[in-house]
Amino acid sequence: MTSPVRVPLADVFPPIALGPLDGRYRAAVAPLVDHLSEAALNRMRVHVEVEWLIHLTSHHVVPGAPVLSQEERAYLREVVATFGPDEIAELAEIERTTVHDVKAVEYFLKRRLAAAPDVLGSDTVLAGVGELVHFACTSEDVNNLSYALMVRGAVREVWLPAATALADQVAALAHEHAQQPMLALTHGQPATPTTLGKELAVLAYRLRRQLARIAGDEFLGKINGATGTFGAHVVAVPGADWPTVSRTFVEHLGLTWNPLTTQIESHDWQAELYADVARYNRILHNLATDVWTYISRGVFIQIPVAGATGSSTMPHKVNPIRFENAEANLELSCALLDTLSATLVTSRLQRDLTDSTTQRNIGPAFGHSMLAIDNVRRGLQALDVDAAMLARELDENWEVLGEPVQSAMRAAAVAGVTGMENPYERLKELTRGRRLTADDMREFIGGLGLPEDVADRLRALTPATYTGIAAALVDRLED
Repeated sequence: MTSPVRVPLADVFPPIALGPLDGRYRAAVAPLVDHLSEAALNRMRVHVEVEWLIHLTSHHVVPGAPVLSQEERAYLREVVATFGPDEIAELAEIERTTVHDVKAVEYFLKRRLAAAPDVLGSDTVLAGVGELVHFACTSEDVNNLSYALMVRGAVREVWLPAATALADQVAALAHEHAQQPMLALTHGQPATPTTLGKELAVLAYRLRRQLARIAGDEFLGKINGATGTFGAHVVAVPGADWPTVSRTFVEHLGLTWNPLTTQIESHDWQAELYADVARYNRILHNLATDVWTYISRGVFIQIPVAGATGSSTMPHKVNPIRFENAEANLELSCALLDTLSATLVTSRLQRDLTDSTTQRNIGPAFGHSMLAIDNVRRGLQALDVDAAMLARELDENWEVLGEPVQSAMRAAAVAGVTGMENPYERLKELTRGRRLTADDMREFIGGLGLPEDVADRLRALTPATYTGIAAALVDRLED
């Protein structure tokens, strides 16, 4: 059979995205493009080169270098601020000749220096400082600083606010349902009742704890030459205090200075950060699977979206697709983050290029996490609680009161009350493998010979009221 002739989708314009993050799910991850895309990398490289040039001239590091005026500094920084589609295309055109991305950035910036007299007048010194662009730098001096700034921006300005908003949303639901009694399931079996709010509070607390770690993570940087020795620096300008110049520049960028590196910054900070983000992802995955299970059990009712289809053949269904989508994307994100963490901490001797390719996947790693966060947030907004179902389930499981009754018997025995022998075994015989009614439990309590006040307290207990201080524990979220 002859294959039909088809339109080659690779030739369609505008280009069709290969992956879902830049196609179907673009809206959920678009803010990351400003930080973790290839264009963002090149813009940040220009930023680092501009700031290095300004730093060298401002601190009289290189003898004979002019001090730039405020107007000249503003001109250079405007190159970064206006970096857009035309500049992206120009840089790509230069790179086709250089076949080297960082060298293309150097030539791009030198073009802007040469054009400065047209903007600032013929007396500007910028046209004469071209050789200070990329001075004494290896490509990794620029790249490591660029990636640190990009990842810091992506985390602090995009991912962390979204992840925090989700944790706050879970915390708000915990407070809303703090008093809602619910049968707990341990090993899938009826267990000591809790409240829905307390169980959500556990997840909110776990998420917030990881967020605190991530907010405190460091972003390291270095600028010390081809093998981290300041070799070219001290030969070119032996009188400069190059470690201090390096440290003050890295700190000027808002990063933590790494004084000891090979050609590359060691990337340990990235491994630490990605492990923390992956741990947040895994806790969120736990939340998604728990909520999915609560939906399956009928604890949560999903609010139908007008016009939406749950199943192509079963019209009654409202599928928990937000949480299923989140699970899959969290697993993809963690796989990428784990690979980044494992790969980036190793570099053969003084340099190899595995980190260069690996770091280009930072964007997808955060993108899948962002997509999951978006799905969980939207899914949580479409839930309602079936309080009547929870009440029925509790009333059908009076045997869970075997725990407090045998505990009260133990306490009475310690206080000297006779007839309290073998409390666990007696409750086990009463309850194991059986469904009890309220009357069954109260009759058993009445025949134990407990002090009257204890017996009254136990007879007043129901599965719905046997929640300990679960409701009050939710307030610990704000400690």
